[in-house]
Amino acid sequence: MIETHHVAKLERVLLWLGGTIFVASLAFCAYSYLVPWGRSVAFVDPDDLYFNPGGGKWPLRQIALDVLLFGLFALHHSVFARDAIKVRLARLVPERLLRSVYVWTASILLILVCVLWRPVGGNLYDVGGVRAYLHALVQLAGIWLIARSVRVIDALELAGIHNDPARTTLQMTGPYRWIRHPVYLGWILAAFGAAHMTGDRLAFAAISSLYLVAAIPLEERSLTRAFPDAYRAYQRQVRWRVVPYVY
Repeated sequence: MIETHHVAKLERVLLWLGGTIFVASLAFCAYSYLVPWGRSVAFVDPDDLYFNPGGGKWPLRQIALDVLLFGLFALHHSVFARDAIKVRLARLVPERLLRSVYVWTASILLILVCVLWRPVGGNLYDVGGVRAYLHALVQLAGIWLIARSVRVIDALELAGIHNDPARTTLQMTGPYRWIRHPVYLGWILAAFGAAHMTGDRLAFAAISSLYLVAAIPLEERSLTRAFPDAYRAYQRQVRWRVVPYVY
């Protein structure tokens, strides 16, 4: 009995630590976007290859390395979400801790993406006045959409602290009444909405958003297996995946 109590206590500590590092990884990603990637720096490497859209210089090697780096983070998300992988992991990790292991790994990988990010440099635009306020509204709308969507699906479950498969239900309220993946739309609005768009901000926004769009069919296949009739009915009810009347 005493040993079981200690094991349960240790598991709770691991769950809450995982939730803490999850929040820390998001905060560090936001800091990276706002501070280092928000600087207008000219990155010139004579050994790099460049292409010149709109008269700017874009370092191909740096961008390719960033794509590969983010690809490792994205690969974890896509692979870990597969049912076959979950079954194999369940042989090594108690099922009640699987979500936490996923969160721990994803959070560490996101921090590594930000730490190891290769600078792209460049400056696309830096607007002020009314247009800057409009950009701010776009970003705030994205943040609100993410927060509202997370509130619907349970923030503690997203952070890996709550994990009760028996209580997992298909969410069709709040922003999920309008589009099937509102968190993704919120991310895209927040990432692309900057009034000061540097090369690094654009590269991160484009790479991460392309991954989200590419991952949607895989995610929806998993949801269809988990909720066969309900999710098909939901797809008929809510037609648009991310952007209403577009996709």
